[in-house]
Amino acid sequence: MPGEDLNTEFSSYELEQATRGFDQELKIGEGGFGSVYKGTLRNTTVAIKLLHPHSMQGQSEFDQEIAVLSRVRHPNLVTLIGSCREAFGLVYEFLPKGSLEDRLACLNNTPPLTWQVRTRIIYEMCSALSFLHSNKPHPIVHGDLKPANILLDANFVSKLGDFGICRLLIQTNTGAAAAATTRLYRTTTPKGTFAYMDPEFLTTGELTPRSDVYSLGIIILRLLTGKPPQKIAEVVEDAIESGGLHSILDPSAGSWPFVQANQLAHLGLRCAEMSRRRRPDLATDVWKVVEPLMKAASLTAGRPSFVARPDDSPPPSYFVCPIFQEEMNDPHIAADGFTYEAEAIKGWLDSGHDTSPMTNLTLEHRELIPNRALRSAILEWQQQRQRHQPQEEDDDCT
Repeated sequence: MPGEDLNTEFSSYELEQATRGFDQELKIGEGGFGSVYKGTLRNTTVAIKLLHPHSMQGQSEFDQEIAVLSRVRHPNLVTLIGSCREAFGLVYEFLPKGSLEDRLACLNNTPPLTWQVRTRIIYEMCSALSFLHSNKPHPIVHGDLKPANILLDANFVSKLGDFGICRLLIQTNTGAAAAATTRLYRTTTPKGTFAYMDPEFLTTGELTPRSDVYSLGIIILRLLTGKPPQKIAEVVEDAIESGGLHSILDPSAGSWPFVQANQLAHLGLRCAEMSRRRRPDLATDVWKVVEPLMKAASLTAGRPSFVARPDDSPPPSYFVCPIFQEEMNDPHIAADGFTYEAEAIKGWLDSGHDTSPMTNLTLEHRELIPNRALRSAILEWQQQRQRHQPQEEDDDCT
């Protein structure tokens, strides 16, 4: 609940006991800020961050982290359980899947994230940032959004952490026009990771909600391509202009549906505009794109996907739904003239879209017509494929 202090104070002795005397085997992270340990505190597995006590920056970030996370709660923000001022320690919920940065690098031979999980992470970060930017009485800008600060729980639900350099945006004027110009924080020493940082923040020291939007754009492009963040917007823009977007998609994520990949690529580029004024509004423009994409990804994540065997030939492209990227079972024609799996196009329309997922042009109507001829062709092709597959011997038969 905003405004209510949810911070629990722990003693340095408790932190020491929780980590077996800060055992190096329990260290799970280290950086300029200090070290992070996995521990057991009051019968709960936690992550304990120890900041450098003699650093002025460490003291500032310690106070800032408590000021923000002890007063806000959101499903996609890391939960601060408590703190220890004596040891400059911060106690968080433990998130076993580690950081998004490590998962993108497949650290310790972990499997790559699927495109469905990546789409959901984008949605969750959009939700977390919208929540922070609309915080009352003062909006909160994270200021250091990057994959290393996005942590994943056991179910790969993403949570934004590390609020040490975030800022409360103080509005001294009133009215909508004033809000547009006063919702910023000015600092002479920009901090954060340069590849993800708002270029205008680097040159002016002015931090606004659209500074986080820039960082989100770079993350979207990274999730889409798996490429390093440096100059990633140029790489994606060049690929789109040459008609080769498919060639730069991260193959380890699985088969990105063209509709989703294309929309995310354009959204990422809009968010990563050099000019702050040209970036989309998070709560309206970005959300309208991200929410339906997440719903479509959730539908495919829960459906069994066809895995081709070596003796199988791929289905003709016109048998594949442009949204689900799977063989259609119930093909329907939409107003744009394209055929989709009924479940996919209905989900698209029900989520508030009035445009074609293929052309982005406004649909003249929402009626869907069963494509019976195509369904018959798909069924015939499936039957022929089954007839040509080698029969497996049944060991129980004599």
